[in-house]
Amino acid sequence: MSQAKVINGPHVRTPQSTRNIMLQVSVSLLPALLGSVWFFGIRALYLTALSVVVCVLSEYLWQKLTKKQVTAGDFSAVVTGILLAFNMPVTVPSWVIVLTAVFSIVVVKQMFGGIGNNFVNPALMGRLLAMVVWPGTVMQYVAPQTVAADAVSSATVLGAVKGGGEAGYSYLQMFLGEVPGAIGETSKLLLLIGFAYMCYKGIVNIEAAFTYIATVLLLTFIFGPSGLFTGDILLNLLGGGLIMGGCYMLTDYAFITRRGRLLYAVTAGVITAAIRIFSNYPEGICFGILTANCLAGALSLLYKKHVYGTKKA
Repeated sequence: MSQAKVINGPHVRTPQSTRNIMLQVSVSLLPALLGSVWFFGIRALYLTALSVVVCVLSEYLWQKLTKKQVTAGDFSAVVTGILLAFNMPVTVPSWVIVLTAVFSIVVVKQMFGGIGNNFVNPALMGRLLAMVVWPGTVMQYVAPQTVAADAVSSATVLGAVKGGGEAGYSYLQMFLGEVPGAIGETSKLLLLIGFAYMCYKGIVNIEAAFTYIATVLLLTFIFGPSGLFTGDILLNLLGGGLIMGGCYMLTDYAFITRRGRLLYAVTAGVITAAIRIFSNYPEGICFGILTANCLAGALSLLYKKHVYGTKKA
């Protein structure tokens, strides 16, 4: 009697492919992209398109040169390009977009083995490179065209408050996107529409996103600027990039367990909140998520899923 041959795992199958997931994420970002054109003009579309093209070409050329399987068509580089541009002000020079896009794809993503092997979010790392090397080019925010006839240089809402001034905008304006900020982060309404689409498609971890955002809001409320429990929850939620960071850039795919993902989200939230509260920097999203990315290996050691059939040490 012949025996069936059992091949190596994994044996779990899913209709979701990397290409399909990344395509859906790209679609979910379209409302925010259209909103950025409305708020900041056609240059927002140009910078986003430039970032996407450079990211895709960088991935294709690197894989061709290194004789690896070409995966430039799986839309992961497209997502990186969009998110990289979304984290930049509309005033950023084109050459900064080009250099950070190449760095994000080649150094951060491909040199570590490609999608699924990079240890940090490529788009956020590209943003961090620009902040460190060319800080003046990524800190020149302008007011949207909907509230100013010309491109008027202005601090972000969180930056103005951190400097001791007033927010200068209502909560409704912050929610709709009529505030100075990066290209894709200003309209929370449009970002949430895209996030709702991803939830409908089942390609995003809602608990992790909510946990990260809730952690930041809770800590910034408790340790407010005027003493305990004096923080402005709506200002911290709507005045910066918290929603974009939590909904689109909190990469937690390294954890297969629910508790592991939540631990990761809490860690990112604590670091983000600490930077907002105790440092001179008003935002903290980039540093919080990137630090949690780097700590993912250590966090996985704190919470390991028990392997059945073995004894706990």
